[in-house]
Amino acid sequence: MSCSSDTPFAALGIAVLTVSDTRTLETDTSGQLLADSLTAAGHRLADRQLLPDDRYQMRARVSAWIADPAVEVVLITGGTGFTGRDSTPEAIAPLLDKQVDGFGELFRQVSYEDIGTSTLQSRALAGLANRTLVVCMPGSSNACRTAWTRILETQLDSRTRPCNFVQHLGNPDQDGRRA
Repeated sequence: MSCSSDTPFAALGIAVLTVSDTRTLETDTSGQLLADSLTAAGHRLADRQLLPDDRYQMRARVSAWIADPAVEVVLITGGTGFTGRDSTPEAIAPLLDKQVDGFGELFRQVSYEDIGTSTLQSRALAGLANRTLVVCMPGSSNACRTAWTRILETQLDSRTRPCNFVQHLGNPDQDGRRA
C-alpha cells in the first residue's frame, strides 16, 4: 500500500456513535479515541452521540446520518458482541446497500495478534449506504485503536493506493468522482 503525492487529501465528515447502556459521553473512552484519531488525521467530526443498545434508536440515528450530505462516514463502537443486549449488527445490517465483507474478516485477522481466538466473538462489520461508509466495531478502546490504525486510517485517506473508500463516498460529480 502506498500514498500518492499527486492526489490531494480529502477531509471527510465523520460521525461517531457509541452504543452503551453504561457509559456517558464523559466516560466514553472508545468514542473519544475515534473522535481524536479522525481529527488528528485531518477529518471533520460531523457529530458524536451515545445511545443505549436499542436497535430502533440506532437505526433512527444512523439513518439520519446516512441521509445527511455532511456525513460521509459513520463509525459505531459497541454492541457487536454476543451478550443478550448486543444488537448493533442486527440494527445496522438492514440499512446497508452493500456490505464490505473484508472489513470484518480483516479486523478479526489483525485482532488475533492482540486477543487470540477471542477475536471469533467479534461481529465487526461495515458497508455502504447511500454513499456513506458505516463501520461497526467492538466497544473497547483497544479494538477501536486497532480498527483505526490498522484499517480505517488508510482506507479513509484519498491518497492511499491502489484503492481507498473515499472515491465511493459523498455526492459524485458527473464523472462519478467525489465532489
